[in-house]
Amino acid sequence: MEPSILRRAVEAGRATASELGLQVDDVVVVHNSDRVALRLVPCEVLARVAPLGHLTDSEFEVEVALRLADVDAPVAELDPRVEPRVHVRDAFAISLWTYYQPVGSEVTPADYADVFMRHHAALRRIDLDAPHVTDRIAAALREVEDRQKSPELTDPDRELLGGALSGPSAAIGTDKAGDQLLHGEPHPGNLLNTRRGPLFVDLATCCRGPVEFDLAHAPDDVGKHCAGADHDLIHRCRALNWAMFSAWRWRRDDQMPERDHWRVEGLDQVRAALDRCGTG
Repeated sequence: MEPSILRRAVEAGRATASELGLQVDDVVVVHNSDRVALRLVPCEVLARVAPLGHLTDSEFEVEVALRLADVDAPVAELDPRVEPRVHVRDAFAISLWTYYQPVGSEVTPADYADVFMRHHAALRRIDLDAPHVTDRIAAALREVEDRQKSPELTDPDRELLGGALSGPSAAIGTDKAGDQLLHGEPHPGNLLNTRRGPLFVDLATCCRGPVEFDLAHAPDDVGKHCAGADHDLIHRCRALNWAMFSAWRWRRDDQMPERDHWRVEGLDQVRAALDRCGTG
């Protein structure tokens, strides 16, 4: 978020928590993109604050969290001291979550695979209306194909991303018999190592598709610990995931920090992933 909007988002998160009886003496910006995550001190709440245009996504994330909490999934939980819902204030949608202090070192591939499989087992136990991954792919492709939405994307790179989004998506969209609910983006940045063990966060990306789509977000070695995984499909999904990531970065209104770096890095990763699965 731009500085002026970020200040309003911080105040909206602080004021919402304070009015609900939580003590807020300080606010620490944990993550700043098109949505922000704020650590509220000393009540130890993580406030997720998004522009009101993301209200539906925020409400969906809360619903996913509530369903998964009922089946003991290894995910971050909403703060139990307040009503589990999305609050609206000053054109922002605000949800309040338990803050987990990160501990220890990086999660090992074996432990990553363990929490990954436990999470997907929990996802199979809930009934939730969620979009298919091909819906997300189609949305990213529209951003790439619309020059007004991605005006700085060069023609060769536009062709690269268009092909990367349309090719592998056909492979995962034809046979849906093995599809299930997915996290959507279970990459290392969305896995916290806490005193409770590793927990997945950022649940708004929950969707339906093959498990390999989620595995493609994890480090390479994680898939080796997941019996029955289709490694060729993982490679194709990894190219697809990087293509979607790049499509979002080339949006005219994208606000990810260090966007220029990630624009270049994303395209490089797409090329590398396509070469790896033999479609470059």
